[in-house]
Amino acid sequence: MEDVLGKPLTVNTEIEGVVFAVTSSNHAGTKRNPLPFHLRAMMIQEFSRELSVPSFVYGIEDIGYSEDFASYTLKSIAHASDHTIQLTPENTIVVCSTKVMDLYMNLGFQILPAELVDREKEIYGHAMPWDVIVAISKAQSWKNDDFVMSNIHSSSFKIWDNYKLADSVKTLFNDPIIGDDGDITESRDYNSYVRQMDEIAELKYNDTAPYVRVGNVGDIGCAVGSWIKLACADKRLLDCDFYGIEVTRKLYDICNQRKHNGEFENPAVFFAMKNAVTDLVFEKSAMDTIHTSSLTHEIESYGSHNDLLKFIENRYAELKNGGVWINRDVVGPEDGDALVLMRLEEKDGSNKEVFKQFEDSYELTKHLNGLSTYALFLRFGEDFRKVEGKQINYEKCVVNNESCIRLKKKDAADFLLTKDYTDNWYSEMHETFCFWSFTDWKQALEEVGFKIQPVSNAYQNPWIAENRWFGKASLFENNEAQLVPIAFPPTNMLLIAEKIA
Repeated sequence: MEDVLGKPLTVNTEIEGVVFAVTSSNHAGTKRNPLPFHLRAMMIQEFSRELSVPSFVYGIEDIGYSEDFASYTLKSIAHASDHTIQLTPENTIVVCSTKVMDLYMNLGFQILPAELVDREKEIYGHAMPWDVIVAISKAQSWKNDDFVMSNIHSSSFKIWDNYKLADSVKTLFNDPIIGDDGDITESRDYNSYVRQMDEIAELKYNDTAPYVRVGNVGDIGCAVGSWIKLACADKRLLDCDFYGIEVTRKLYDICNQRKHNGEFENPAVFFAMKNAVTDLVFEKSAMDTIHTSSLTHEIESYGSHNDLLKFIENRYAELKNGGVWINRDVVGPEDGDALVLMRLEEKDGSNKEVFKQFEDSYELTKHLNGLSTYALFLRFGEDFRKVEGKQINYEKCVVNNESCIRLKKKDAADFLLTKDYTDNWYSEMHETFCFWSFTDWKQALEEVGFKIQPVSNAYQNPWIAENRWFGKASLFENNEAQLVPIAFPPTNMLLIAEKIA
Protein backbone atom coordinates (compact mmCIF):
# COMPACT_ATOMS: atom_id res chain seq x y z
CA MET A 1 0.00 0.00 0.00
CA GLU A 2 0.98 3.66 -0.44
CA ASP A 3 0.89 6.27 2.28
CA VAL A 4 -0.75 9.70 2.08
CA LEU A 5 2.29 11.05 0.18
CA GLY A 6 2.10 8.30 -2.44
CA LYS A 7 5.12 6.48 -1.07
CA PRO A 8 5.18 2.72 -0.45
CA LEU A 9 4.84 1.72 3.18
CA THR A 10 8.15 0.85 4.77
CA VAL A 11 6.57 -1.48 7.34
CA ASN A 12 6.25 -4.96 5.85
CA THR A 13 5.73 -7.22 8.89
CA GLU A 14 2.40 -8.81 9.78
CA ILE A 15 -0.07 -6.66 11.69
CA GLU A 16 -0.19 -7.73 15.34
CA GLY A 17 -2.97 -5.44 16.53
CA VAL A 18 -4.97 -2.25 16.01
CA VAL A 19 -4.89 0.58 18.55
CA PHE A 20 -7.88 2.95 18.59
CA ALA A 21 -7.14 6.32 20.17
CA VAL A 22 -10.49 7.89 21.16
CA THR A 23 -9.78 11.59 21.57
CA SER A 24 -11.66 13.99 23.86
CA SER A 25 -12.57 10.95 25.94
CA ASN A 26 -13.33 13.15 28.95
CA HIS A 27 -15.97 15.06 26.96
CA ALA A 28 -19.57 13.96 26.57
CA GLY A 29 -22.86 15.69 25.95
CA THR A 30 -21.25 18.53 24.00
CA LYS A 31 -21.91 19.55 20.41
CA ARG A 32 -18.31 18.76 19.54
CA ASN A 33 -18.37 15.36 21.30
CA PRO A 34 -21.97 14.29 21.94
CA LEU A 35 -21.29 10.66 22.91
CA PRO A 36 -19.48 9.52 26.07
CA PHE A 37 -16.25 7.55 25.79
CA HIS A 38 -17.71 4.28 27.03
CA LEU A 39 -20.29 4.19 24.22
CA ARG A 40 -17.71 5.05 21.58
CA ALA A 41 -15.48 2.30 22.97
CA MET A 42 -18.38 -0.16 22.85
CA MET A 43 -18.94 0.63 19.16
CA ILE A 44 -15.25 0.06 18.44
CA GLN A 45 -15.15 -3.25 20.32
CA GLU A 46 -18.28 -4.39 18.51
CA PHE A 47 -16.68 -3.48 15.18
CA SER A 48 -13.40 -5.15 16.18
CA ARG A 49 -15.04 -8.56 16.19
CA GLU A 50 -14.57 -8.48 12.42
CA LEU A 51 -10.80 -8.07 12.76
CA SER A 52 -8.44 -11.03 12.73
CA VAL A 53 -6.08 -9.39 15.23
CA PRO A 54 -6.53 -7.99 18.75
CA SER A 55 -7.81 -4.42 19.17
CA PHE A 56 -6.96 -1.98 21.94
CA VAL A 57 -9.11 1.03 22.81
CA TYR A 58 -7.62 3.91 24.78
CA GLY A 59 -9.23 7.18 25.78
CA ILE A 60 -7.21 10.35 25.17
CA GLU A 61 -8.32 13.27 27.30
CA ASP A 62 -8.75 16.68 25.70
CA ILE A 63 -5.95 19.21 26.16
CA GLY A 64 -7.13 21.80 23.63
CA TYR A 65 -5.07 22.60 20.57
CA SER A 66 -1.43 21.64 20.99
CA GLU A 67 1.48 21.14 18.59
CA ASP A 68 2.47 18.24 20.87
CA PHE A 69 -0.89 16.48 20.61
CA ALA A 70 0.51 13.50 18.70
CA SER A 71 3.27 13.01 21.25
CA TYR A 72 0.75 13.44 24.06
CA THR A 73 -1.47 10.75 22.52
CA LEU A 74 1.40 8.28 22.21
CA LYS A 75 2.44 8.91 25.82
CA SER A 76 -1.16 8.49 27.00
CA ILE A 77 -1.41 5.10 25.31
CA ALA A 78 1.92 3.97 26.75
CA HIS A 79 0.84 5.05 30.22
CA ALA A 80 -2.64 3.47 30.01
CA SER A 81 -1.15 0.17 28.79
CA ASP A 82 1.45 0.09 31.57
CA HIS A 83 4.01 0.69 28.83
CA THR A 84 3.27 -2.62 27.12
CA ILE A 85 2.30 -0.71 23.97
CA GLN A 86 5.03 1.64 22.75
CA LEU A 87 4.10 3.11 19.37
CA THR A 88 6.98 4.29 17.18
CA PRO A 89 7.46 5.07 13.47
CA GLU A 90 9.31 1.75 13.19
CA ASN A 91 6.42 -0.40 14.45
CA THR A 92 3.29 1.61 13.72
CA ILE A 93 1.30 3.01 10.81
CA VAL A 94 -1.12 5.84 11.63
CA VAL A 95 -4.54 5.87 9.97
CA CYS A 96 -5.82 9.46 9.84
CA SER A 97 -7.69 11.65 7.35
CA THR A 98 -7.57 15.07 9.07
CA LYS A 99 -4.84 17.67 9.56
CA VAL A 100 -3.83 15.93 12.78
CA MET A 101 -1.84 13.65 10.48
CA ASP A 102 0.73 16.45 10.10
CA LEU A 103 1.62 16.17 13.79
CA TYR A 104 2.35 12.44 13.39
CA MET A 105 4.29 12.98 10.17
CA ASN A 106 6.50 15.45 12.02
CA LEU A 107 7.37 12.58 14.37
CA GLY A 108 8.29 10.32 11.42
CA PHE A 109 5.13 8.20 11.14
CA GLN A 110 3.72 7.06 7.82
CA ILE A 111 0.04 7.86 7.31
CA LEU A 112 -2.71 5.86 5.65
CA PRO A 113 -5.32 8.43 4.58
CA ALA A 114 -8.63 6.61 5.28
CA GLU A 115 -11.35 8.81 3.69
CA LEU A 116 -8.89 11.37 2.32
CA VAL A 117 -8.37 11.44 -1.47
CA ASP A 118 -6.50 14.71 -2.00
CA ARG A 119 -4.45 16.04 0.92
CA GLU A 120 -3.73 19.46 -0.59
CA LYS A 121 -7.33 20.21 -1.59
CA GLU A 122 -8.84 18.33 1.38
CA ILE A 123 -11.06 16.21 -0.83
CA TYR A 124 -12.63 13.13 0.74
CA GLY A 125 -13.89 10.08 -1.08
CA HIS A 126 -16.31 8.96 1.61
CA ALA A 127 -18.60 10.49 4.22
CA MET A 128 -16.82 11.39 7.44
CA PRO A 129 -18.15 10.13 10.80
CA TRP A 130 -19.13 13.68 11.72
CA ASP A 131 -21.26 13.92 8.56
CA VAL A 132 -23.22 10.90 9.74
CA ILE A 133 -23.79 12.36 13.21
CA VAL A 134 -25.03 15.65 11.72
CA ALA A 135 -27.35 13.74 9.39
CA ILE A 136 -28.77 11.77 12.34
CA SER A 137 -29.40 15.00 14.22
CA LYS A 138 -31.32 16.45 11.28
CA ALA A 139 -33.23 13.37 10.12
CA GLN A 140 -36.90 13.08 10.98
CA SER A 141 -36.42 9.33 11.24
CA TRP A 142 -32.73 8.49 11.22
CA LYS A 143 -33.26 4.76 10.77
CA ASN A 144 -35.12 5.48 7.53
CA ASP A 145 -32.59 8.00 6.23
CA ASP A 146 -30.76 6.68 3.14
CA PHE A 147 -27.56 8.65 3.78
CA VAL A 148 -27.31 7.52 7.40
CA MET A 149 -28.07 3.88 6.72
CA SER A 150 -25.62 3.67 3.81
CA ASN A 151 -22.79 5.14 5.90
CA ILE A 152 -23.27 3.77 9.42
CA HIS A 153 -21.61 0.50 10.39
CA SER A 154 -23.77 -2.16 12.00
CA SER A 155 -21.73 -1.95 15.22
CA SER A 156 -22.46 1.76 15.55
CA PHE A 157 -26.07 1.32 14.55
CA LYS A 158 -26.54 -1.20 17.34
CA ILE A 159 -25.33 1.19 20.04
CA TRP A 160 -27.19 4.22 18.64
CA ASP A 161 -30.38 2.19 18.52
CA ASN A 162 -30.07 0.41 21.87
CA TYR A 163 -29.26 3.55 23.84
CA LYS A 164 -31.69 5.86 21.97
CA LEU A 165 -28.86 8.28 21.24
CA ALA A 166 -30.52 10.09 18.35
CA ASP A 167 -33.04 11.91 20.54
CA SER A 168 -30.43 13.26 22.95
CA VAL A 169 -28.13 14.33 20.10
CA LYS A 170 -31.00 16.12 18.33
CA THR A 171 -31.84 17.99 21.53
CA LEU A 172 -28.18 18.88 22.05
CA PHE A 173 -27.59 20.12 18.49
CA ASN A 174 -30.75 22.26 18.56
CA ASP A 175 -29.80 23.92 21.83
CA PRO A 176 -29.32 27.67 21.21
CA ILE A 177 -27.67 28.35 24.59
CA ILE A 178 -24.82 25.86 24.89
CA GLY A 179 -21.62 26.26 22.88
CA ASP A 180 -19.66 23.54 21.07
CA ASP A 181 -17.75 22.47 24.17
CA GLY A 182 -20.70 22.45 26.57
CA ASP A 183 -20.28 25.92 28.05
CA ILE A 184 -22.78 28.75 28.31
CA THR A 185 -20.03 31.34 27.93
CA GLU A 186 -16.43 31.03 26.78
CA SER A 187 -15.28 34.12 28.68
CA ARG A 188 -15.79 32.85 32.23
CA ASP A 189 -12.83 32.25 34.54
CA TYR A 190 -13.93 29.01 36.19
CA ASN A 191 -11.29 29.13 38.92
CA SER A 192 -12.70 32.37 40.34
CA TYR A 193 -16.26 31.28 39.54
CA VAL A 194 -15.94 28.03 41.52
CA ARG A 195 -14.35 29.89 44.41
CA GLN A 196 -17.25 32.34 44.47
CA MET A 197 -19.81 29.52 44.40
CA ASP A 198 -18.25 27.82 47.42
CA GLU A 199 -17.88 31.07 49.34
CA ILE A 200 -21.60 31.91 49.17
CA ALA A 201 -22.92 28.32 49.32
CA GLU A 202 -23.76 28.42 53.02
CA LEU A 203 -25.71 31.67 52.64
CA LYS A 204 -27.72 30.21 49.77
CA TYR A 205 -28.42 26.99 51.63
CA ASN A 206 -29.51 28.71 54.85
CA ASP A 207 -31.93 30.87 52.83
CA THR A 208 -33.56 27.88 51.19
CA ALA A 209 -33.20 24.92 53.60
CA PRO A 210 -36.47 25.48 55.56
CA TYR A 211 -38.53 25.00 52.40
CA VAL A 212 -36.98 21.75 51.09
CA ARG A 213 -39.54 18.90 51.00
CA VAL A 214 -38.16 15.46 51.90
CA GLY A 215 -37.98 12.99 49.02
CA ASN A 216 -36.50 13.44 45.57
CA VAL A 217 -34.53 16.68 45.59
CA GLY A 218 -33.15 18.18 42.38
CA ASP A 219 -30.68 21.04 42.09
CA ILE A 220 -30.71 22.46 38.57
CA GLY A 221 -27.65 24.49 37.70
CA CYS A 222 -25.86 22.84 40.60
CA ALA A 223 -22.48 24.37 39.59
CA VAL A 224 -19.89 22.49 41.68
CA GLY A 225 -22.42 20.73 43.92
CA SER A 226 -21.98 23.04 46.92
CA TRP A 227 -25.70 23.31 47.75
CA ILE A 228 -26.15 19.53 47.54
CA LYS A 229 -23.10 18.99 49.74
CA LEU A 230 -24.65 21.10 52.49
CA ALA A 231 -28.05 19.45 52.04
CA CYS A 232 -26.46 16.02 52.44
CA ALA A 233 -25.19 17.10 55.87
CA ASP A 234 -28.69 18.23 56.95
CA LYS A 235 -30.04 15.57 59.34
CA ARG A 236 -33.60 16.37 58.28
CA LEU A 237 -32.81 15.27 54.73
CA LEU A 238 -31.03 11.96 55.42
CA ASP A 239 -33.62 9.95 53.50
CA CYS A 240 -33.53 12.16 50.39
CA ASP A 241 -32.18 11.26 46.98
CA PHE A 242 -30.28 14.17 45.42
CA TYR A 243 -30.04 14.86 41.70
CA GLY A 244 -27.64 17.54 40.48
CA ILE A 245 -28.14 18.88 36.96
CA GLU A 246 -25.36 20.92 35.38
CA VAL A 247 -25.12 21.89 31.73
CA THR A 248 -21.56 23.25 31.78
CA ARG A 249 -19.08 20.46 31.18
CA LYS A 250 -16.29 21.86 33.34
CA LEU A 251 -18.56 22.24 36.36
CA TYR A 252 -20.13 18.83 35.80
CA ASP A 253 -16.65 17.28 35.85
CA ILE A 254 -15.93 18.99 39.18
CA CYS A 255 -19.18 17.63 40.65
CA ASN A 256 -18.21 14.08 39.76
CA GLN A 257 -14.70 14.58 41.10
CA ARG A 258 -16.11 15.79 44.41
CA LYS A 259 -18.34 12.73 44.53
CA HIS A 260 -15.34 10.48 43.90
CA ASN A 261 -13.54 12.32 46.70
CA GLY A 262 -16.33 11.34 49.11
CA GLU A 263 -17.39 14.91 49.85
CA PHE A 264 -21.12 14.10 49.98
CA GLU A 265 -22.31 12.44 53.21
CA ASN A 266 -25.34 10.94 51.51
CA PRO A 267 -24.38 8.24 48.95
CA ALA A 268 -27.62 8.79 47.00
CA VAL A 269 -26.22 11.70 44.98
CA PHE A 270 -26.43 11.57 41.20
CA PHE A 271 -25.14 14.11 38.68
CA ALA A 272 -26.18 14.51 35.06
CA MET A 273 -25.10 16.87 32.31
CA LYS A 274 -28.35 18.14 30.81
CA ASN A 275 -30.00 21.36 29.69
CA ALA A 276 -33.20 22.04 31.63
CA VAL A 277 -34.32 24.72 29.16
CA THR A 278 -34.93 22.63 26.10
CA ASP A 279 -36.44 19.60 27.81
CA LEU A 280 -37.36 17.94 31.08
CA VAL A 281 -34.40 16.78 33.15
CA PHE A 282 -36.49 14.74 35.62
CA GLU A 283 -39.44 12.46 35.04
CA LYS A 284 -42.85 14.05 35.05
CA SER A 285 -44.40 14.39 38.52
CA ALA A 286 -41.33 12.79 40.12
CA MET A 287 -39.78 15.52 42.25
CA ASP A 288 -40.63 16.69 45.75
CA THR A 289 -38.26 19.66 45.60
CA ILE A 290 -36.51 21.48 42.79
CA HIS A 291 -33.91 24.07 43.72
CA THR A 292 -32.38 26.70 41.48
CA SER A 293 -30.05 29.49 42.50
CA SER A 294 -28.57 32.26 40.35
CA LEU A 295 -29.71 30.37 37.27
CA THR A 296 -32.91 31.78 35.82
CA HIS A 297 -31.36 35.12 34.86
CA GLU A 298 -28.76 33.22 32.80
CA ILE A 299 -31.53 31.62 30.74
CA GLU A 300 -32.92 35.06 29.87
CA SER A 301 -29.39 36.33 29.24
CA TYR A 302 -27.92 33.59 27.07
CA GLY A 303 -31.11 32.17 25.62
CA SER A 304 -34.36 34.04 25.10
CA HIS A 305 -37.47 35.09 26.95
CA ASN A 306 -39.33 32.14 25.45
CA ASP A 307 -36.61 29.84 26.79
CA LEU A 308 -37.29 31.16 30.29
CA LEU A 309 -41.02 30.60 29.93
CA LYS A 310 -40.35 27.04 28.74
CA PHE A 311 -38.03 26.48 31.71
CA ILE A 312 -40.84 27.47 34.10
CA GLU A 313 -43.27 25.08 32.39
CA ASN A 314 -40.76 22.22 32.61
CA ARG A 315 -40.31 22.66 36.35
CA TYR A 316 -44.06 22.58 36.93
CA ALA A 317 -44.29 19.34 34.92
CA GLU A 318 -41.52 17.64 36.93
CA LEU A 319 -42.93 18.30 40.40
CA LYS A 320 -45.30 16.04 42.28
CA ASN A 321 -48.56 17.56 43.41
CA GLY A 322 -47.58 19.49 46.52
CA GLY A 323 -43.93 19.69 45.48
CA VAL A 324 -42.06 22.98 45.56
CA TRP A 325 -39.71 24.88 43.30
CA ILE A 326 -37.32 27.03 45.33
CA ASN A 327 -35.88 29.74 43.12
CA ARG A 328 -33.30 32.13 44.55
CA ASP A 329 -31.96 34.71 42.11
CA VAL A 330 -31.33 38.36 41.41
CA VAL A 331 -34.39 40.50 40.70
CA GLY A 332 -35.29 43.79 39.10
CA PRO A 333 -37.03 46.77 40.72
CA GLU A 334 -40.75 47.39 40.49
CA ASP A 335 -41.69 49.84 37.76
CA GLY A 336 -38.39 49.09 36.06
CA ASP A 337 -39.16 51.00 32.86
CA ALA A 338 -39.64 54.28 34.74
CA LEU A 339 -36.88 56.86 34.26
CA VAL A 340 -34.68 57.82 37.21
CA LEU A 341 -31.64 59.99 37.79
CA MET A 342 -28.39 58.37 38.93
CA ARG A 343 -25.49 60.35 40.36
CA LEU A 344 -22.13 58.59 40.36
CA GLU A 345 -18.86 59.33 42.14
CA GLU A 346 -16.21 60.67 39.75
CA LYS A 347 -13.31 61.07 42.20
CA ASP A 348 -12.94 57.52 43.50
CA GLY A 349 -10.78 56.44 40.59
CA SER A 350 -9.43 57.29 37.18
CA ASN A 351 -11.51 58.78 34.36
CA LYS A 352 -8.88 58.15 31.68
CA GLU A 353 -8.76 55.54 28.90
CA VAL A 354 -12.21 54.30 29.89
CA PHE A 355 -12.66 52.16 26.78
CA LYS A 356 -9.14 50.75 26.54
CA GLN A 357 -9.07 47.13 25.35
CA PHE A 358 -6.91 44.34 26.81
CA GLU A 359 -6.11 40.87 25.55
CA ASP A 360 -5.12 39.76 29.05
CA SER A 361 -8.09 39.38 31.40
CA TYR A 362 -5.98 40.18 34.47
CA GLU A 363 -4.93 43.50 32.96
CA LEU A 364 -8.54 44.30 32.07
CA THR A 365 -9.65 43.60 35.63
CA LYS A 366 -6.85 45.76 37.00
CA HIS A 367 -7.86 48.60 34.68
CA LEU A 368 -11.57 48.37 35.54
CA ASN A 369 -10.83 48.32 39.27
CA GLY A 370 -8.90 51.55 38.86
CA LEU A 371 -11.75 53.46 37.19
CA SER A 372 -14.08 55.82 39.03
CA THR A 373 -17.68 54.68 39.48
CA TYR A 374 -18.74 57.18 36.84
CA ALA A 375 -16.12 55.97 34.35
CA LEU A 376 -17.03 52.37 35.07
CA PHE A 377 -20.63 53.17 34.16
CA LEU A 378 -19.50 54.62 30.83
CA ARG A 379 -17.60 51.39 30.15
CA PHE A 380 -20.68 49.41 31.24
CA GLY A 381 -22.85 51.41 28.83
CA GLU A 382 -20.50 50.49 26.01
CA ASP A 383 -20.05 46.77 26.81
CA PHE A 384 -23.32 45.66 28.44
CA ARG A 385 -25.42 43.45 26.13
CA LYS A 386 -23.55 44.79 23.11
CA VAL A 387 -23.17 41.36 21.54
CA GLU A 388 -26.92 40.82 21.91
CA GLY A 389 -27.68 44.21 20.35
CA LYS A 390 -29.46 45.35 23.51
CA GLN A 391 -27.27 48.12 24.90
CA ILE A 392 -28.92 50.44 27.40
CA ASN A 393 -30.06 53.98 26.53
CA TYR A 394 -29.05 56.84 28.81
CA GLU A 395 -28.36 60.56 28.70
CA LYS A 396 -26.13 62.86 30.70
CA CYS A 397 -27.87 65.79 32.37
CA VAL A 398 -27.38 68.44 35.07
CA VAL A 399 -29.90 68.96 37.89
CA ASN A 400 -29.23 71.47 40.68
CA ASN A 401 -25.68 71.82 39.36
CA GLU A 402 -25.16 68.07 39.85
CA SER A 403 -24.08 65.85 36.94
CA CYS A 404 -26.48 62.93 36.59
CA ILE A 405 -27.36 60.04 34.31
CA ARG A 406 -30.98 59.68 33.20
CA LEU A 407 -31.95 56.08 32.43
CA LYS A 408 -34.49 53.36 33.17
CA LYS A 409 -34.63 52.19 36.76
CA LYS A 410 -33.95 48.57 35.76
CA ASP A 411 -30.87 49.62 33.75
CA ALA A 412 -29.54 51.53 36.75
CA ALA A 413 -30.14 48.41 38.86
CA ASP A 414 -28.31 46.22 36.34
CA PHE A 415 -25.28 48.49 36.57
CA LEU A 416 -25.32 48.58 40.36
CA LEU A 417 -25.57 44.80 40.60
CA THR A 418 -22.93 44.11 37.93
CA LYS A 419 -20.28 46.80 38.32
CA ASP A 420 -18.11 44.93 40.85
CA TYR A 421 -17.84 41.67 38.90
CA THR A 422 -14.69 42.74 37.11
CA ASP A 423 -13.00 39.31 37.32
CA ASN A 424 -15.35 38.02 34.62
CA TRP A 425 -16.27 41.32 32.99
CA TYR A 426 -16.94 40.15 29.45
CA SER A 427 -18.93 37.18 30.70
CA GLU A 428 -20.99 39.39 33.02
CA MET A 429 -21.68 41.82 30.18
CA HIS A 430 -23.91 39.16 28.65
CA GLU A 431 -26.03 38.79 31.79
CA THR A 432 -29.12 40.84 32.52
CA PHE A 433 -30.32 40.66 36.12
CA CYS A 434 -33.25 43.04 36.20
CA PHE A 435 -35.53 42.11 33.31
CA TRP A 436 -38.37 41.10 35.69
CA SER A 437 -39.54 42.56 38.99
CA PHE A 438 -40.76 40.33 41.80
CA THR A 439 -44.35 41.02 40.71
CA ASP A 440 -43.48 39.95 37.17
CA TRP A 441 -41.99 36.71 38.48
CA LYS A 442 -45.06 35.91 40.57
CA GLN A 443 -47.37 36.51 37.63
CA ALA A 444 -45.33 34.31 35.26
CA LEU A 445 -45.32 31.39 37.70
CA GLU A 446 -48.98 31.72 38.60
CA GLU A 447 -49.93 31.62 34.92
CA VAL A 448 -48.35 28.16 34.68
CA GLY A 449 -50.25 26.94 37.76
CA PHE A 450 -47.87 27.53 40.66
CA LYS A 451 -49.08 28.91 43.97
CA ILE A 452 -46.60 31.39 45.41
CA GLN A 453 -46.07 30.87 49.13
CA PRO A 454 -46.43 34.02 51.34
CA VAL A 455 -42.85 33.69 52.58
CA SER A 456 -41.65 34.56 49.07
CA ASN A 457 -40.17 38.02 48.82
CA ALA A 458 -37.75 40.42 47.16
CA TYR A 459 -35.12 41.89 49.42
CA GLN A 460 -31.97 43.98 49.50
CA ASN A 461 -28.70 42.47 50.62
CA PRO A 462 -27.50 45.03 53.19
CA TRP A 463 -23.84 44.12 52.68
CA ILE A 464 -24.05 44.95 48.96
CA ALA A 465 -25.75 48.28 49.64
CA GLU A 466 -23.29 49.19 52.38
CA ASN A 467 -20.08 48.10 50.64
CA ARG A 468 -20.80 48.63 46.96
CA TRP A 469 -23.37 51.41 46.65
CA PHE A 470 -23.23 53.92 49.51
CA GLY A 471 -20.78 56.69 48.73
CA LYS A 472 -20.50 55.63 45.11
CA ALA A 473 -24.00 56.04 43.67
CA SER A 474 -27.29 57.75 44.48
CA LEU A 475 -30.71 57.43 42.87
CA PHE A 476 -33.30 60.17 42.47
CA GLU A 477 -36.71 60.74 40.95
CA ASN A 478 -36.74 61.90 37.34
CA ASN A 479 -37.20 65.55 38.25
CA GLU A 480 -35.83 68.48 36.22
CA ALA A 481 -35.91 70.96 39.09
CA GLN A 482 -34.50 69.19 42.12
CA LEU A 483 -32.94 65.94 43.28
CA VAL A 484 -35.48 63.88 45.22
CA PRO A 485 -33.78 60.76 46.65
CA ILE A 486 -35.28 57.30 46.16
CA ALA A 487 -34.29 53.99 47.70
CA PHE A 488 -31.81 51.60 46.18
CA PRO A 489 -33.42 48.62 44.39
CA PRO A 490 -33.72 45.08 45.78
CA THR A 491 -30.84 42.73 45.04
CA ASN A 492 -32.39 39.26 45.35
CA MET A 493 -35.60 37.34 45.57
CA LEU A 494 -36.69 34.06 47.12
CA LEU A 495 -39.61 32.40 45.37
CA ILE A 496 -41.26 29.35 46.93
CA ALA A 497 -43.61 28.05 44.26
CA GLU A 498 -45.86 25.09 45.12
CA LYS A 499 -47.49 22.87 42.53
CA ILE A 500 -51.19 22.65 43.22
CA ALA A 501 -52.80 20.42 40.59
